[in-house]
Amino acid sequence: MRMSNLQRLFLTGLLTLLPIWLTWVVVKFVFVLLSDTSRPLIGPLLNNLALGYPHTLGWLNDPWVQTAIGLIATLGVILLSGVMTRRVIGQTVLRWFESLIKRIPLASTIYGSARQLLDILQTKPDGTQRVVLIDFPHNEMKSIGFVTRVMREQGTGRELAAVYVPTTPNPTSGYLEIVPVEKITPTDWTVDQAMSFIISGGAVSPESIPFSVPSPAAATPNPGEAQA
Repeated sequence: MRMSNLQRLFLTGLLTLLPIWLTWVVVKFVFVLLSDTSRPLIGPLLNNLALGYPHTLGWLNDPWVQTAIGLIATLGVILLSGVMTRRVIGQTVLRWFESLIKRIPLASTIYGSARQLLDILQTKPDGTQRVVLIDFPHNEMKSIGFVTRVMREQGTGRELAAVYVPTTPNPTSGYLEIVPVEKITPTDWTVDQAMSFIISGGAVSPESIPFSVPSPAAATPNPGEAQA
């Protein structure tokens, strides 16, 4: 078999397995995160059942069983929370919980910031595109980011944007950059499209994307051309 054929086979196999690998990385991260959330509560209960009934429930001591049950329990709590939130009693409990969190200094800061970030990403911004590209880590490279707020520079009044730059393939971690609005490259992507691009490592993307910051001349039509 020729070397060129081997190279084509290798490239074909790599392109076939890469999406599967990326999916596995993300699913594994979510799976472990969700199962570990309820394992401190589920683990002792399953261990007690296994010790009390070793012949019939001894299999509950297997790590994979506890991981699976922990995952199911966490998913159940998430679904139950979603159902309760849509009802009056659930909204009442949520407001009570939020008022309780606000009394704890550090917890109130973390919870309030996370709540605001999720609310911002779910709503369309006013005057500024949510999904943008910025020069990061230097001006010859672009990173995709989400505009969370537009501020003004003290003294000059120049508009500055707070941009959250998520990492790949885990978008829950990232960087916060303060960027002048005129240096932002706007896009027409939705948040869902941007998340697909980030999680897939760029494999899921449109055929063309903006890269250069649009110049003021290109953005503002010539008065003579506008009249024509």
